[in-house]
Amino acid sequence: MTHAQVQPPAATTPHTGEKRVRAEPFLIPFVIQREGEEAAPDNLLLAPIGPSRYQLQYADADPRDRDLRGVLWARCAFGPVDASDMPTGKPQWRMMHPLRQRGTMQAMRCQVCAEPARTPLGYVFLAGPETVDPHRMPVLTNQPPVCTQHIHTAAELCPHLDRRPMVFLAQSAPLYGVHGVIYGYGDQGVQVMGRPEEPLPYGHPNLSTFLASQLVRRLGSFRLVDLGELVRELKHAA
Repeated sequence: MTHAQVQPPAATTPHTGEKRVRAEPFLIPFVIQREGEEAAPDNLLLAPIGPSRYQLQYADADPRDRDLRGVLWARCAFGPVDASDMPTGKPQWRMMHPLRQRGTMQAMRCQVCAEPARTPLGYVFLAGPETVDPHRMPVLTNQPPVCTQHIHTAAELCPHLDRRPMVFLAQSAPLYGVHGVIYGYGDQGVQVMGRPEEPLPYGHPNLSTFLASQLVRRLGSFRLVDLGELVRELKHAA
């Protein structure tokens, strides 16, 4: 998958003190799905790969439909982009485009600008308030990281974060698995047979008939920090 190479919008100045810097209303995170970016027609089939074993694939199979671990991904249309290769169109705020989410998570790029997300202190991951138990292992996230410049922007714009996110500063975040649905044969032919609440880890036996929509990473060495504290530490480390 080709990742957009874009410059962070100049209008989104990072937070530099106690006064809160509000996100510019026209800035929409790269990963957000836009109006018109609909799911592709369902032309899935189950190909036999052994005794009582099948692999989910598209009738017009394309190697680009699979991630680096061979898992099949949901197809979704791409809308037009602007001069900076950023998506355009009305945002669907509570939806992440599955392939842009996959691309930013796979390459550890910022969910807002798609630039490299590593900060001088490590990788910053945000989660909705009280949605993650940092003491329950493994700690998993489907939210791509954010770069130094767009920490406050993501917190302001994402409804899931509610402007008061949990902030994880991680030194490592290895790939864990995928969210999605399990397919099989039913009354209507090839159809959805299960929607696991938890992501399936890579290596799970059900992945051969799984259609992924979100890539998940496991936070390895990390600490939970206050947003203001993190901004001060980043300013000091710059």
